[in-house]
Amino acid sequence: MFDLLKQKSWFGRPDPLLQENKEFFLDFDQGRPLAEYSFVVCDTELTGLNKKKDELISIGAVRITDLQIDLSSMFHHFVRPESMAHTQATLVHRITPEQLENARSAEEVVPKFVEYIHGSLLVGHHLLLDMHFLNKATRKIMGGVLSNPGIDTMRMAQGYKRVQLGHYHEHNPRETSYSLDDLAQEYNLPVFKPHDALEDALQTAYLFLYLIKKFRKGGLVTLKDIFQSGRVGSLRY
Repeated sequence: MFDLLKQKSWFGRPDPLLQENKEFFLDFDQGRPLAEYSFVVCDTELTGLNKKKDELISIGAVRITDLQIDLSSMFHHFVRPESMAHTQATLVHRITPEQLENARSAEEVVPKFVEYIHGSLLVGHHLLLDMHFLNKATRKIMGGVLSNPGIDTMRMAQGYKRVQLGHYHEHNPRETSYSLDDLAQEYNLPVFKPHDALEDALQTAYLFLYLIKKFRKGGLVTLKDIFQSGRVGSLRY
């Protein structure tokens, strides 16, 4: 296997996979109908929430094409952390130390994920947290960060709740639970196993499609409509 870290130092520029993805989004058209875009719903499991010290231990993702979940195209890999001392986090995620010891390294998994998401918008619940750790890994391994625009389903849910209650209703988002599990139950969505990257990605995908359906009924039919509505921001990292 070639050394990606050496490749970065040899060329002094981001990995070609990152470059190709960046170029794809340079003149990105937000005015097309939502069904014409490719979305990748992703989730990560981590050794903890310390943004400086903690690491990825699992990445799960599923593709949405034509506003339908493509179960034939899923991504799920455990990631072997540099330190195997994070036993408490692995117990929360029900990932055994043996699974992590036998897992692929981040140097192997992260480029595969970057290739998987090429040309797709990223969707996640509390997406900025996932993106911090993904970008931390791509910066270290591939010499750059992801260029994919992102949509956070938590922010979508907050926007939908504001519409439900009325724009002039004084609604404090902190008074309502926006956890993935609680939203799935509130909207009668299929329930998946929590604290599993792929299962959480699937749970988020169902929430995303539910909210998109509601937004389209309200007349928001293009990606630009969604971004400009103020209900969802075009997240950049």
